Amino acid sequence: MNKFGSKTENEPVTHIESVAVKSLMNEYGSPLFVISEKQIRRNYQNAQRIFKTRYPKVQFAWSYKTNYNNAVCRIFHQEGSWAEVVSGFEYEKALGNGVSGSKIIFNGPDKSDKDLITASQNGSLIHIDHYDELYTLIRLSEENNLKPRVAIRVNMDTGIYPKWDRFGFNFENGQAWNALTRIINSQNLELVGIHCHIGTFMLSPNAYAIAARNLCELAWTAKERFGKMVQYIDLGGGFPSTNTLKGAYLPGTDTVPSIDQFADAISDVILGYGFKQDELPLLILESGRALIDDAGYLLGTVLATKRLSDGRRATIMDFGLNSLFTSLWYEHKISPAQKLGNQNEEMVMFGPLCMNIDVVRESINMPMLQKGDQVVVHKVGAYNMTQWMQFITYRPAIVLIDTENNTHIIRKGEDLRYMEELENIPEHLKS
Repeated sequence: MNKFGSKTENEPVTHIESVAVKSLMNEYGSPLFVISEKQIRRNYQNAQRIFKTRYPKVQFAWSYKTNYNNAVCRIFHQEGSWAEVVSGFEYEKALGNGVSGSKIIFNGPDKSDKDLITASQNGSLIHIDHYDELYTLIRLSEENNLKPRVAIRVNMDTGIYPKWDRFGFNFENGQAWNALTRIINSQNLELVGIHCHIGTFMLSPNAYAIAARNLCELAWTAKERFGKMVQYIDLGGGFPSTNTLKGAYLPGTDTVPSIDQFADAISDVILGYGFKQDELPLLILESGRALIDDAGYLLGTVLATKRLSDGRRATIMDFGLNSLFTSLWYEHKISPAQKLGNQNEEMVMFGPLCMNIDVVRESINMPMLQKGDQVVVHKVGAYNMTQWMQFITYRPAIVLIDTENNTHIIRKGEDLRYMEELENIPEHLKS
C-alpha cells in the first residue's frame, strides 16, 4: 500500500524483447532466467554517455560479483568495460574472458600470496584493503622483484548509515593518509590510484559528492607533499536500480535518483577541485546492478494455490529464495505471462522449498492465478545468478536473447550428474 492505494499487477507480459515467454518456457523449461543483451548494451552506452558528457576521462569496470556469467561479462567487455574482481576465482574468470591484466581491478580483503604475485606480474591494479595486505605485498615484491601497481581502498563518513567501515583505510582518523605515505615511501610499490566503495543501493548523490571530495583531497595532498599525482580516482559502484526496496512507501521507479544525478554530483566536485586540465585523474566506476538489473527476468510456473488458516490466498511457485535471492530485500514486480480474468486478490507468493522463510512476495495483488499459469519476475539480473543456492531443487538454465532476438543457452540447467560430479563414495559404502 501507498498513497495511491494497492497496485494490481494484472497487465500480462507475453514477450521479452520479441520472443514469446511461452515459447521460451516450452523450449528451455521452468523456472528459467532470461537476459536481454540489447538492454545490457543500452544501459552501458547510456551510462557511459551520461558520464563522458560531464567528465573527460571515464572508465567503467564491470563488477564480476554482480553477474559473472561469462557471456554477460563479455558483453560488457565488448562495450569497453574493464573487469573489477574481488577474489582469485573472479580474477581467473576475467583473464579467461580475454581481459588483459592491466585492465583488471583487484578489490577485496581476501587475496592470497599467489593472487598478489600473479596480479603484480600481470600489471593489474591491486586495491589494498588493510595493513596486513600492504605489508604482505611489500614483502612479496621484495622477494620476487616485483613492482605492483597499487591503490588503497578508503572508507569514510558520507552521511549514510550504517557506515561501510569494515573495508579499507579510514579517512577521518588518518589511516588512509598513513597508508598512502607508506606506499609512496616504499621502494617497490607504485601508487597509481585511490579507491572507495561507500555502500550498496545508494540513494544519495550527495554521498558520492562527499566521497569524491575526500578522494580528491588525498590525491591533492599527495601531489603537494610528495609531487606524486595519482592516475585515477575509483568511486566504486553502489548505484541503485529501479527495483523497490522492501518497506518502501513508493516504488523505486519514482524514488531512485537517475544516473544523471550521480554523474552531476561526482563530476562537479572533481572538475571544481583545482586540478589542471592535464592533471585530471581518470574516473573509474564499478557499477553493477544499475547496468544489468532490468536486463534480467525470471520465468516461472504456478505449482498450486491454497488458502492459509487466516483466509489469505497463497500461490506456490516453482522458484523460491534458492533462485531469487534478492526477494529478501526487493518487492519484485511480478506479471502474469498470459491474459487472465478480471478478478484480482491479494495473495502471498511462496517458493517450493520446505522452509517457512521461502517467500517470494509477502503481499501482492494479482489476478487469480491457477496451477499451470506462468509469470514473469522483473529486474533480477543482479546478484541472483551469483548468490543463488543449490538447495532442494536444481538451479535453472540461463538464456540470452541477443540483439537479433535469437536465443542462446549461456548456462545449462543442473541435473543429478552435475550435482554428483564432485562427490566421492568411500569403498566401504559402495556395496
